[in-house]
Amino acid sequence: MTINKLAIIGGSGLYDIEEFKNRDLLDISTPWGKPSDKILKTQFNNKEIFFLPRHGRGHYISPSNINFRANIDALKQLGVTDIVSISAVGSLKEDLPPGKFVIIDQFIDRTFAREKTFFDEEIVAHVSMAHPTSVGLMNACEEAIKKEGIEYQRGGIYIVMEGPQFSTLAESNLYRLWEADVIGMTNMPEAKLAREAEIRYASVSMVTDYDCWHPDHENVDVQQVVKVLLGNASKAKNMIKNLIENFEKHIDPKDPTNYCLDVAIITAPEKRTKKTKDKLNTVAGRVLNK
Repeated sequence: MTINKLAIIGGSGLYDIEEFKNRDLLDISTPWGKPSDKILKTQFNNKEIFFLPRHGRGHYISPSNINFRANIDALKQLGVTDIVSISAVGSLKEDLPPGKFVIIDQFIDRTFAREKTFFDEEIVAHVSMAHPTSVGLMNACEEAIKKEGIEYQRGGIYIVMEGPQFSTLAESNLYRLWEADVIGMTNMPEAKLAREAEIRYASVSMVTDYDCWHPDHENVDVQQVVKVLLGNASKAKNMIKNLIENFEKHIDPKDPTNYCLDVAIITAPEKRTKKTKDKLNTVAGRVLNK
């Protein structure tokens, strides 16, 4: 029987969950290098949970320099089956003001300077990203958010830009024409790599500002973002506690993520070298070692 394990990847403003007192910081190595920081292993109400700060504790890793492959591989090594990503974003819609949460169900990937796949040498795989987030995990997030009385929207399109600069006004207006909901810098290629590793994934975006399309936010600055971040992080920590309690009851054994590699790897078996199979063992050993 599969043991379901939840990991939280925290974004800007969410670097730790200090309230969890039973703490073990794990220093994990991967074939892709080191993850963003040591991974917190902790217990809450007798349930094991892992926490990884995406930008490192103290926020010293730029979005383009996050080792997304190492982050996902390290969590997979620990037996993680479900990831909830928590990210700070700008709003592209009037009805998504600062402080509101959005449960993301779609992405538009505009990044260009990042390694986006585990399958970049010898073994080729094409996983489906039509529906990049887990419906079951989205349900769990919604229940956890409702319990805290947080204003939220279920469903939304997240534009992932390269950064680290904020958008130009022309870019911001273009993304609004595309009917995107929020804009950020970190959920891609994270969501793609989680899918390749057969880890269910959900994304909760915390709005910190209107992007520069809004006349009141033409010059978005870090100080105004940080002010909202602090309030959002407090709400997010309470949401996480609720999520730990409820996520398992929402797991769908038929979630397409669970066995997506069964129909994704196209490379002929005789072309798959031991060196590459060993490198991919954590994320794809289930199918490569048959």
